[in-house]
Amino acid sequence: MIKTDPTLHTPKILVERFNQLFLESHNTLLVCCEEEPIYRPADANHPHHRIIFAHGFFASALHEIAHWCVAGKERRLLEDFGYWYIPDGRTPAQQAKFEQVEIKPQALEWIFSHSANFTFHFSADNLTGDSGPSETFQQAVLAQVHYYLESGLPKRAQRWSDSLIAYFRPNNPLHNSEFTLPSQRLHSRN
Repeated sequence: MIKTDPTLHTPKILVERFNQLFLESHNTLLVCCEEEPIYRPADANHPHHRIIFAHGFFASALHEIAHWCVAGKERRLLEDFGYWYIPDGRTPAQQAKFEQVEIKPQALEWIFSHSANFTFHFSADNLTGDSGPSETFQQAVLAQVHYYLESGLPKRAQRWSDSLIAYFRPNNPLHNSEFTLPSQRLHSRN
């Protein structure tokens, strides 16, 4: 069982590690902290692309980095990667669309969380909606995690995961068996 350590899981660690890895190679900085997370490409006032995470939350940083790892070269030139966003209070159809585009980012976030010995939580990102993440969504994210672990992560994601593992769990690589849904964990104990 993963136990998050607030003295170890600090935004400073993530910012330092990420910036050491990706500032020179991808002209990208991880930046803390704004009210809302956002990706901002380099512009006339800022020479570097910036992944900005919210409130200094460790999970927010991992999630935003996951989106960056999924985004292709052209999308990384657009604010927030050019994605649409509908705030809380989505209709069921809008929520289903949201879940569809969140499968890969949340799969990577889950991998990054385990790489850092940090607790992962699925996010429906719809606080005023009627429910949390659907079972279908959770199953799809889990399937994507297993696919990535068996077939390989995208290059930037692999570099980031390796960096987290080296710092938070050296000599302890990830295994498919670490990734199960809460309902699967309950059944395995009986």
